[in-house]
Amino acid sequence: MTAKDWKAIGQQVQTLAVKAQRVTARETPKAPFPWFGGKARAASLIWERFGGDVPNYVEPFAGSLAVLLGRPGVKVGTETVNDKDAHLANFWRAVQHDPEGVAAYADWPVNENDLTARHIWLVNEGAARVARLEGDPDYYDVQSAGWWVWGICSWIGSGWCSGNGPWGADEEGKLAHLGDRGKGVNRQLAHLGDRGQGVNRQLAHLGNRGQAIAEWFAALSERLRDVRVISGDWTRIMTETITERLGATAVLLDPPYEGLEDYYAEGPAVAGAVREWAIANGDNPKLRIALCGYEGIAMPAEWDCVPWKAHGGYSSMDGENQNAHNERIWFSPACLKPDRPRTMAFEWPA
Repeated sequence: MTAKDWKAIGQQVQTLAVKAQRVTARETPKAPFPWFGGKARAASLIWERFGGDVPNYVEPFAGSLAVLLGRPGVKVGTETVNDKDAHLANFWRAVQHDPEGVAAYADWPVNENDLTARHIWLVNEGAARVARLEGDPDYYDVQSAGWWVWGICSWIGSGWCSGNGPWGADEEGKLAHLGDRGKGVNRQLAHLGDRGQGVNRQLAHLGNRGQAIAEWFAALSERLRDVRVISGDWTRIMTETITERLGATAVLLDPPYEGLEDYYAEGPAVAGAVREWAIANGDNPKLRIALCGYEGIAMPAEWDCVPWKAHGGYSSMDGENQNAHNERIWFSPACLKPDRPRTMAFEWPA
């Protein structure tokens, strides 16, 4: 065979590999809600450095769980995730244990009045319910989970369930301006500008939308079957017992970036503490650490810095978000080394 023939065969193999990856990407369950700062596009890069068969995985800032859900192959070992946002942690725990119950509450048309009413309920009654997650590892609330995911898919921008706003319900249950009295919400138009997002997307091609949401959540439940979902401060799952005592451990650190405090429960001050933890533990051969952030963070020379391009996020709604080009991931010395230079030019199909 000639060199030309071998080249043609190589191109065919590469094409088949890409098609197989696309099928896998479609079959992998994804988060059913938008999440600012998600790492779906970087998941394959991260797992290349972690190794898909690493026996222990720890993620203290869970968010949309894009990296965990993007883990290649069959899940092995132990996986532990945490988030300070109790509503978010409650959703993952509830969909893990009762996907049908959560789907029933999440299946609802977009309605501005319902959005305001449910938002008020979530920051008051709902918040009181999900507060139990931090002390009870088995607790979850399906109503809070379903209304939370429906609402975040109907909401525009930041502030969902923050409890910061002047509007609430009076003694008769009517909408009232509370001022500084208690936890309130902002009134806001629902997300009506396109075909919807998350559970509110048009899913006609999948049949009945309620059935499609139930199947989506069932797939997530199966994937999360043995994942330990914790709610609280990020440091609670960074102990030796949860990390290196279980063997080689992959640690994904994706804290709130400086200046983006409106999008996260933790606030921006945590970013510095997370970076200090990463540097202090970076020479541990049992820990494969990935630290996410923007270009310009000072890290030890032994760490590999890999650039990648993210989605524009909320800040791109009035134009391109330049920070999407400034995304960086730093990998500790114990992380695996790729066999060849890696580019992030390929984009998964929508």
